[in-house]
This record gives sequence, structure tokens and C-alpha cells, in this order.
Amino acid sequence: MFTGPYGYYAMSFRNQCILWLILFAVIDAIIPIPFAEIFLLYVLMKKPDWFREMVDRVYSGI
Repeated sequence: MFTGPYGYYAMSFRNQCILWLILFAVIDAIIPIPFAEIFLLYVLMKKPDWFREMVDRVYSGI
């Protein structure tokens, strides 16, 4: 287990992304507005640089 600089458990970036995807799925199930799909369309249409950097971080294991 890795602890961060302040002594708390530091979650890996990959686990943070999984947690956010689960949160999106729960919100999508509770509120009938498809937030995840709107976000996916935004990423597919605009191809923002921050998303590519996030994907690189997930696959590099940082």
C-alpha cells in the first residue's frame, strides 16, 4: 500500500478513473440525463489534449 506525502492512502490514477466511471454510472442510473454519454460525445468530437494525457497516464501506470 502506497501512502501519500501526508500519510494517507494514495489511490492510483487508474483506480481514480475507475471510481469516477462508477460514479458516472450511478448518476446516470439515478438521474435520467445521460451525463456519461454527453461527456463521451464531447471527448469524441473535440478530442481535448487533457483526455489524451489522461489516457497516457492510465496506461503508463503512473
